[in-house]
Amino acid sequence: MYIKSKLAKSVRLAMALGLTSTVAFTSNMASAQQADEEASVEKIQVTGSRIARTELAAPSPTLTVSAEEIARFGTPDLGSILAELPAIGAGSSLIGNNNSNANAGLSSPDLRNLGVNRTLTLVNGKRHVAGQQGTTAVDTGTIPAALIERVDVVTGGASAIYGSDAVSGAINIVLRDDFEGIQFNANGNRGTEGVGNQNFNYNALLGANTDDGRGNVTFFAEYQRITEVQETDLQIAGRGQGSVLNPEEAALAPADREENGIPDFLVRDFVGSEFINNFGVINPFPGQGSRITFLPDGTPIDQVNRIDTNSFAFGNFSERFDSVFFGEDFRNFVPEQVTLTLASSGRYDITDNIRFYGDFKFVDKDIAQQFQPSFDFGGLVINVTDNAFLDDATRQRLIGEGQAGLVPFSRFNGDLGNRSAANDRQLFRIVTGFEGEFTLSETSFDFDVFYNYGQTNNVRITENTLVPTNFNAALDSVIDPATGQAACRSQVPSAQDDDFEDQAGVNGDQCVPFNPFGFGRNGQDVVDFVSTDATREDEISQEIFGATLAFDTEEFLNLPGGAIGVALGYEYREETSDTTTDSFTQTGLTQNAATPDSGGSFDVEEYFIEVNLPLLSDVFLAQELSIGGAFRTADYSHAGNADAWQVNLSWAPIEDIRLRYTLSESVRAPNVNEAFSPQAPGFANINDPCDADNIANDDDRVANCAALGIPAGFQANDNVSVDTISGGNPDLFAETADSFTVGAVWTPSFVENFSITLDYYDIEIEDAITNVATQAIVDNCVDSSGGPDTGFCSQIDRDPVTNDVTLVRSGFINASALTTKGVDLQLLYRTDLERFKLPGELRFNVFVNRLLELDNFQFQNRPDEIDEFAGELGTPDVQWRTNIDYRIDDWNFNWTSRFLDRSARFDVTPISGGTPEDAAAPFLGSIWTHDLNVTYNLSDNVRIFAGMRNVFNKVPDGLLGNIGFPRAQGRQALYDLEGRRVNLGVQVTFQ
Repeated sequence: MYIKSKLAKSVRLAMALGLTSTVAFTSNMASAQQADEEASVEKIQVTGSRIARTELAAPSPTLTVSAEEIARFGTPDLGSILAELPAIGAGSSLIGNNNSNANAGLSSPDLRNLGVNRTLTLVNGKRHVAGQQGTTAVDTGTIPAALIERVDVVTGGASAIYGSDAVSGAINIVLRDDFEGIQFNANGNRGTEGVGNQNFNYNALLGANTDDGRGNVTFFAEYQRITEVQETDLQIAGRGQGSVLNPEEAALAPADREENGIPDFLVRDFVGSEFINNFGVINPFPGQGSRITFLPDGTPIDQVNRIDTNSFAFGNFSERFDSVFFGEDFRNFVPEQVTLTLASSGRYDITDNIRFYGDFKFVDKDIAQQFQPSFDFGGLVINVTDNAFLDDATRQRLIGEGQAGLVPFSRFNGDLGNRSAANDRQLFRIVTGFEGEFTLSETSFDFDVFYNYGQTNNVRITENTLVPTNFNAALDSVIDPATGQAACRSQVPSAQDDDFEDQAGVNGDQCVPFNPFGFGRNGQDVVDFVSTDATREDEISQEIFGATLAFDTEEFLNLPGGAIGVALGYEYREETSDTTTDSFTQTGLTQNAATPDSGGSFDVEEYFIEVNLPLLSDVFLAQELSIGGAFRTADYSHAGNADAWQVNLSWAPIEDIRLRYTLSESVRAPNVNEAFSPQAPGFANINDPCDADNIANDDDRVANCAALGIPAGFQANDNVSVDTISGGNPDLFAETADSFTVGAVWTPSFVENFSITLDYYDIEIEDAITNVATQAIVDNCVDSSGGPDTGFCSQIDRDPVTNDVTLVRSGFINASALTTKGVDLQLLYRTDLERFKLPGELRFNVFVNRLLELDNFQFQNRPDEIDEFAGELGTPDVQWRTNIDYRIDDWNFNWTSRFLDRSARFDVTPISGGTPEDAAAPFLGSIWTHDLNVTYNLSDNVRIFAGMRNVFNKVPDGLLGNIGFPRAQGRQALYDLEGRRVNLGVQVTFQ
C-alpha cells in the first residue's frame, strides 16, 4: 500500500543524500545516532527541507520538543511552553499580551525576538490561519497540545523553503495521526503560593481503521480552562514596590547627573500617585489649593503626601493608603480563558500509490482580560459653587481659599467596572488533499496536492468604556429648585448662563447626575448614561492551493556521492482581514479617537525549487559532502515580486564529525495591517526627552527643547499613556533578511548515543517594516543637529499650558534594520545503566543559548542611532535548559532546570548614555528554576503524571515590570512570576 511504498522511497532518497545531523531539543535520544535502517525509516520526515532525508540529514539547525516534554509543563497553552525555549521570546505569549485588547488571549511564537510577524508557524508543514487581525501571526493556543507529536523549530531564514514570514525561522507543529482506539486525558495545574493560578484540561481522542486497513478516521474533543491571575495576586505584589528619584542626584544640575557614581533612583515600597484614586481627588496637582479626597461613603479627607518623588505623578508613601493609586491595582497577569476544541482527521488509500487525507478543526476561545478602569488625570472640573454632591463644609473651605468656580479633579471610575476585553474568538480550518507516488520510466515521484482554508472570527467587546461628553454633562450637577433633587445642569434651565452648551454627545435629554465623591454611589441608570461597551468584530481568512513534487536522479544522473534530490512546487495563497466597529465607537464618542472600519486583502503566487547535490561519499576526508540550494519567487498583488534563496554545505570529513553551513536571503511581504489599515487611535507610554531627567541623554536636546518653548527644569507627566494615531502604507515593499548559520556536530563512535552540537547564527534584516515607535518619534524630534527635526516634531501635539505630550502620530515604513547574533550549544546523551551494574536508563539533554547581539536601528540610514537589547530584561545574554530523565520499568523520573542570566533594568545602549546609574536596582539577578516530574504506567491502559514546577519557588523581585523601563513591557513574560505549582494528570487508553 501507499505508506509502505512511501517509506521505501524515502529511505532510498535519504540514504542517497546523507547530510549532517539535526539538533534535537528533546529527551528522545534516537536522534543522537541511528543504529539501523529501521530507525531511519521511523525518522524520514524532517523540518527545514522539502526533500526526504534521514533524521541526521537536516541542512538547518532544528530544535525539537517532544509530546512527552510538552505534557510536563502542566499548561494547555502551547505558546507559553514554546516561550521557555531559549530561541523563542516571550513578548507575544499569553502573558506577554496581557496589556493588549486586540491580542488578548493570543499566544504567538517570536523566534530570536525579531517579532511574531517574522516567524512562520506551520502545522504538518502547511500554513495556518492567523489569530491576530491584520497579520499572519498564528495563535498556537488554538492547537491542542494533546494532539501534538512534536514541535520542530528551524532557526534561521527559511523563506526559500516555506515562503514569506520565515525570516527568523519556521516552527512546524507535527500532529498525531493514524490513532486507533479510545484515549482520555485529564490534567490540572494549581499554584501552592496563594497566587490562585489554575489550569484544567480534559480531552478525548477516538480513532478507528477500516476493515481492510486502508483508511483511518479520528475524532477529538477538548475542554480547557485557564483561570485569571491579577498582578495584585502575585507574590512580588502587595508592597507597591517601585523607584524614586535619588534626592542626592536630583539636587545636581542636569549636566552633572551622568556618570557621577550616584544612582539616579532608589528602590522604595508603596510607590503610587496621590493625584488620582477611585474616590475622586480635588486639586490633584501641587499649588492649586487644598488637595482633598474622599472615603468610599463620600466623607472628605485631606489627601496624604508622598515622601520622595519618582516623577511629577508618582512617589512613595509610608504605607499602602487606600486613597493612593498603585499601578498594579487593576492589571491582569493571566487572563481568564476557556477553550473548546473539536477536531477530526482522516485518510484513505485509494490505491497503493494514492492517498486522500483531510483535517478539520473548530476552536472556540472565550477570553476575559482586565485593564484599568476609565479615568481622567486632572482633566475634569468640579463647579465648587453649585455642585449638587459636594458637601457644604468642603464647598466653604474651597471658597475660602478663593476657589469659587471650577477646580481640577481626577478620578478612576472603578465603580463603573474595569475596562475588560471580552474576546470571543472562533477558528475554523480544513485541510484536504491527495498525496502519493507515481513512476515515469524507473524514476519515482512523490507528490502532494492540497487545499487549505482557515477562518478566524473574533468579537472584541471593551466593556465599561467611558463616554466623556456624557460623563462631563453628568458631572456638571446642580440642585433643581423645582424638585430639590440633584440634576444635570443641562436639565435645569435656571442654572444655565447665556453661553451654556449641553456637553452630552448622545441622548443629552436623558442625562442623569453623577456623584463623583466616594465609590459606588450611583445607580445603574447613571452608569448606563456615562459608559458603554465598544464592540469590534474581526474576520480573518486564509485560502491556499498548493502542490509539491519530489524525486531523485538515480535513474539518469548520479554524482560521486549519490543521486541528486529535487523538490519543486507551486502555491497560491489569499489572505484577508477585516475589522468592523460599532457605529457608536466610529463617531469618536468614547475616550479614544474615532475608530474607522479597517481591512484589506492580498494574494500571492509562488514557485519554488530545492535541490541537493551529494558530491562525495565514503572517501578520504569526505565521509559525506553535499551542497544544497533552494529558490522561491513570489508575485504579491500588493507588494510586487520578491525572491528568496538558500544555499547550504554539509561536510562530514570523518564519521564522527559533521560540519554545516547555511546562507540564505529571506523575505517578508507587508501584511494586511501594515499595508491597508486606516489611521486609527491607540495609546503608548513614553519618556519625554525634554524632561529634566532625560534631557542630558543627547547633546542636542537642551537647545532643541528650548527652541520648542519648553522651559528648563521641565517635569513631564509621562507616567500615564498618551494618545497615538497610526495607520498603514500601501507603498510598502518586502523586507529582506540575510542570515547564515555555521555549525558542527560531534557524535563520537567511542561513546554510544552521545552528541554535541554547536551552531553560530547571524541574521540581518534590511528595509524592515516598522510602525515608527512613539518613543522614536518624540526622541528624534529633539535629537537632531541644527535644530528640532520638523518632520518628527510635526507628528507630536503638546499641551500649550503644561507642555506635556498629548498625541503622537505614526505609521508603517520600510525604514528599519534589525540584527541578531548568537551561539547555540546542545549536548545529548543516553546510556543504559546496566553497564555500571545499575538498573534503568539515564538520558541527558542540555541546551544553551549565548546571545551576542540583538540590535534595532529604527532608521537604517542612521546607523549611529542604534538600540541594543542583548543583556536587558527579557533578553538575557545566556539562557540554558537541562533535561535529565531516569527510566526504570514503568517509571520515568525527570528533572528539568532553566537558567536566565543576570539582566539589566536600564537601556544598555552605550550611545544613549545607558548606565547602571539609570535604574533603581540596575540588574535583575540570575534566575535558576527547577521542575520535577514523574510518570508511572499503572497498567497497559493507564498512565499517571505528576509534577512540581519551580520547586524552590524562585521568582524575581518586585521591580520586574516596566517601572522607569517601558522598553521591557511584555518581556517580563519570560520570567516565572507564578512560583511553585503542582500538576497531576491521568491518561487512559484502550486499543
